[in-house]
Amino acid sequence: MTAEPYTKRTVVRHETTSRYLPEGGRSLRVYLPPGYQETIGYPVVYCQDGEDFFNFGRIATISQKLILEEDWEPFVVVGVDVDKKLRTSEYMPGGERHDSYTRFFAEELLPDVESRFSVRRSPAERVLAGDSLGASVSLSLALRYPSLFTRVLSLSGAYYEGSIEQVRVQRELSYLRIWMLAGLQETAYETDRGTFDFLALNRDMKRLLEAKGAVIRYGEKDGEHKWGFWQRELPEALSAFLGPSPVL
Repeated sequence: MTAEPYTKRTVVRHETTSRYLPEGGRSLRVYLPPGYQETIGYPVVYCQDGEDFFNFGRIATISQKLILEEDWEPFVVVGVDVDKKLRTSEYMPGGERHDSYTRFFAEELLPDVESRFSVRRSPAERVLAGDSLGASVSLSLALRYPSLFTRVLSLSGAYYEGSIEQVRVQRELSYLRIWMLAGLQETAYETDRGTFDFLALNRDMKRLLEAKGAVIRYGEKDGEHKWGFWQRELPEALSAFLGPSPVL
């Protein structure tokens, strides 16, 4: 039996062009909520590591269930794909392509999405979501473009020294709302840059952000630096911004 049109999950692919990225653009995957209408504006979640958020995080499936079964207001999810070989260069502050990627995201991708899909344009109804370095670049975007982005969903953020310095130089961050999660088993995670204590990195970032006036919901739970942990926590993370009783 086929699903009724209203309940069928809809994910469309879109290619956005760029003057900032050498390859000339980037692939997106866009989840449209049940009953999507072009005459209605929807809150929107922009995900770094778009392919992973959709395939391993199952964010489209989770969003569909929350909307249909938990009676959430419908929202759109935009997943921005990344070439894993270029990921660190684009996502890490100080990376060779970091400046180009953040400019592309804010100055090209955002207006393109808003011209093609019925998403709201208020910073309070745009959520930037990322895991590990994806959380780092999401925070970078909110710091660089505070008039565009004020909400960040951070899953085990890779907050290395470049991210710390970006926050340290800010005068105040009272506009920023951030949901942060770290795993209690993330104390010795091996990366291509060495082994890091992600739990300590997130605790340090939390303290620094709070000192600058950011509003934070922070949690630590049993979990490793992997999608099995993050997928399980996505409903709670999304509820902080999009649920019936948002706290951020």
